[in-house]
Amino acid sequence: MAVQLPSIFAKRMKSLLGDEFEQFMKSYEQSPHAGLRVNTLKISLEQFKEIAPFDMRPIPWCGTGFYVPHGVKPGLHPYYHAGLYYIQEPSAMAPVELLNVKPGERVLDLCAAPGGKTTQIAAKLQGKGVLVTNDIHAERTKALAKNVELYGVRNAVVLNESPERIASAFPHYFDKVLIDAPCSGEGMFRKDEDMVKSWENHSVEKCVLMQRDILETAAKLLAPGGTIVYSTCTFAPEENEAMIAEFLNINPDFMVNDIPESAGFAPGRPEWVRQMLPETAQKTESVLDQTRGTARLWPHLLEGEGHYVAVLQHRAQSLSEEDGSQEQDSGLQTGQAVGTDSSERTELIDRSIRASAPISKEERKRERLMRTQSREHNDKHTRGGKVQGKQGKGNERSGRKNERSYGRGADQASVDPGTVYAQFIQENLKIELAGETVFYGDRVYQSSVGAARLEGLKVIRPGWFMGTVKNGRFVPSHPLACALNAAEALRSINLSSADGEAVRYLKGETLNIEEARVERQADTAAKGYVLVCVDGFATGWGKWLDGVLKNEYPAGWRWTSA
Repeated sequence: MAVQLPSIFAKRMKSLLGDEFEQFMKSYEQSPHAGLRVNTLKISLEQFKEIAPFDMRPIPWCGTGFYVPHGVKPGLHPYYHAGLYYIQEPSAMAPVELLNVKPGERVLDLCAAPGGKTTQIAAKLQGKGVLVTNDIHAERTKALAKNVELYGVRNAVVLNESPERIASAFPHYFDKVLIDAPCSGEGMFRKDEDMVKSWENHSVEKCVLMQRDILETAAKLLAPGGTIVYSTCTFAPEENEAMIAEFLNINPDFMVNDIPESAGFAPGRPEWVRQMLPETAQKTESVLDQTRGTARLWPHLLEGEGHYVAVLQHRAQSLSEEDGSQEQDSGLQTGQAVGTDSSERTELIDRSIRASAPISKEERKRERLMRTQSREHNDKHTRGGKVQGKQGKGNERSGRKNERSYGRGADQASVDPGTVYAQFIQENLKIELAGETVFYGDRVYQSSVGAARLEGLKVIRPGWFMGTVKNGRFVPSHPLACALNAAEALRSINLSSADGEAVRYLKGETLNIEEARVERQADTAAKGYVLVCVDGFATGWGKWLDGVLKNEYPAGWRWTSA
């Protein structure tokens, strides 16, 4: 059944598309395309192709993306709960591909919930570098944090902040910034009919105001020579070509990196700005034609929903010219830095941060005090001193401080949480921890950023959530298990997806497991925390004792379908 489109929308699209309009309208008589993206943090593409439980076809613009047949439900398989793939609309995979993320870079996903593009970025970073992922809506960060954790991301920080406050904490810090901008959602009408109903309330005009502010702030977050990818799921020129032209007009140190017209991608339409928004076109005439190098993804030209993508490259001229160097002409791929090699760009980033955010003596002192890897900081926790964070809710507010001691009584209060944590790692895991160990109340994280830079921000996850210190003991978290592989655990148990045992575990049931099935490294007893795997892929924790596996799979994550 065809989608009932708003008459105002249909009239506008007919005016813009002309002869293409009939073909465009016929696309609404077709079912939307379903897709998934393989999570290469947990499994290689080749491995997944060998074990994929359903038919797949490659998505042309995403090397790890695949179409799945209509009616297939990838969420009803243990591999989904093991984080081996993310269910994602095919066109939505394009922006991160065009961002061209490389391991070791600093990347910001500014409007990230529910987290599909964040997990795509994380897979490209391969655990190296920094990933800051943010959403301004507190309720939406719950899904964002859960997806970061399910898909085994170790180097992410999850924020619930405005772009302006992030820019204050991270001035000119990021190599790559993704803006999946809030928009009027016209490209999703076929996939989600609720978008049709809300279109008039979530107007183009309201979205334009938000998009303009977000883009301008993103420029303050970007390191010299860095890249911004701006994307929407709408057809409106006001939110697409006009928005980019306005940005380029007031930011001459940026240019559009042309997106190749391949895989069904169509060029941007600057003529539509001239047709619909003559005043904007007049103001931006000197840069407007650059928007032809942006891309429109049309549902009648490819197998996906409607999207728009622009790649904005910072020229890095101002700082490189001060240094006496010249910007070079570049045939670099979309999303690559222009005019500097890696060492020069690192110097530019450092200079930019120093220039934008000079550190006072007080700030240096506070940063030293907050370095939680030090013995003095751990001792301060054990004595019931000041500790960052909001307790017991999962949301860490790094600007707040409160009093807390670990456990009750003198014996418990004397326990060093850093020592307890280190002891658990030594006795249960074979892993080298990266980043800074950060304590928020009784919760322990490994942070790729560190506590000092996060101070004063609304932090949902300051890093990889490792577990909690309770009553003098360290209790490992589910996100810790999700990000491990079997070789990193001293004890593991493997369940098969081919029988009901894996699903029983995912439902939270206790399992009878004989000792011979507990795989353990040399001189390790079978008793204790065990990494539970499905077909070799980490899924959660269990505690094994005398032939019984006590289920530690969290209630809120459990398999609920028959």
